[in-house]
Amino acid sequence: MSDTTPVLPGRRATELPPAPASPDVLVPASDAELDRLVDAFRRFQARHTQALDRASAARDLGPTDARLVFHLAAADGEGMTPKDARAFLQLSTGAMTSLIDRLEQRGHLERRPNPNDRRSILLHLTPSGAGIAEELSAPWRTAFADAVAPAARTALAEVFEQVGDALAHRA
Repeated sequence: MSDTTPVLPGRRATELPPAPASPDVLVPASDAELDRLVDAFRRFQARHTQALDRASAARDLGPTDARLVFHLAAADGEGMTPKDARAFLQLSTGAMTSLIDRLEQRGHLERRPNPNDRRSILLHLTPSGAGIAEELSAPWRTAFADAVAPAARTALAEVFEQVGDALAHRA
């Protein structure tokens, strides 16, 4: 049996050159609290995805369908253009059209003329879609009610908003 480890000229097989350092990559010093926070967020995100998948499937929806329903519910009845919804969901034009058609056929959303631009439409939840949005948000509302003291909720919401804004600026 022969050793097939590559050897660089002038070096022994056990002697590897140092890894090149990149001046463009900054590795911050370890911060145990920050590491814990990032890890907790990753676990939260994974559990959120699992819960959304289960809640969506129980209502015969896909996770992207549920995300659009949530997003339209947050529009407070103002509706939104398909273009704005597509940008939020990061879908192609064709995928967005299929999603809108599917939710419209199921009676969860409707297209209405845009009063500010006669060339476009606005997407609105129907009463059925609003009901699904309430059903889908119930587990999250319960989890936050159980885990976050009422006095801390505004501060936590502000932290989520700030982290979201920071991520948006870095994307």
